[in-house]
Amino acid sequence: MITSRALGVGSAPGKMSAPGSYQAAAGPSSVPTAPPSYEETVSVNSYYPTPPAPMPGPATGLMTGPDGKGMNPPAYYTQPVPVPNANAIAVQTVYVQQPISFFDRPVQMCCPSCNKMIVTQLSYNAGALTWLSCGSLCLLGCIAGCCFIPFCVDALQDVDHYCPNCKALLGTYKRL
Repeated sequence: MITSRALGVGSAPGKMSAPGSYQAAAGPSSVPTAPPSYEETVSVNSYYPTPPAPMPGPATGLMTGPDGKGMNPPAYYTQPVPVPNANAIAVQTVYVQQPISFFDRPVQMCCPSCNKMIVTQLSYNAGALTWLSCGSLCLLGCIAGCCFIPFCVDALQDVDHYCPNCKALLGTYKRL
């Protein structure tokens, strides 16, 4: 059964008691008020006996800790610091560019020589298809000079792609 006191009815204005609240019993409590300190915890849970204090005389390798207890020095050695080498090798990062297919049209790309974005310039040179066309026209009877027409037609010649900035040869498109 719920009473009016538990609901806060009839109490002073502005002072309501929370439902289910209780008062602690007066008198000594068996619950500790604060957790134990580090020193208390270590002394209670000590599984290893404390070594005796060092004797005056020659050093035995036993050092005294901040709390006055004896402790052994670390059983490991530090790694020596490497000496800087005068013949150190510099590491260079190389970025591999995807292979570009060159055709008979200008290509937009990053020039591997000057590292700039460019559109290639084209240069037409006589290749295998040009010479085969010339020979075929000669066999057909075009000996009077018509057999040299393939050297004037760009569609029958190989194409070289050059960088317009550094003039480096970037690739070649061979017709045959």
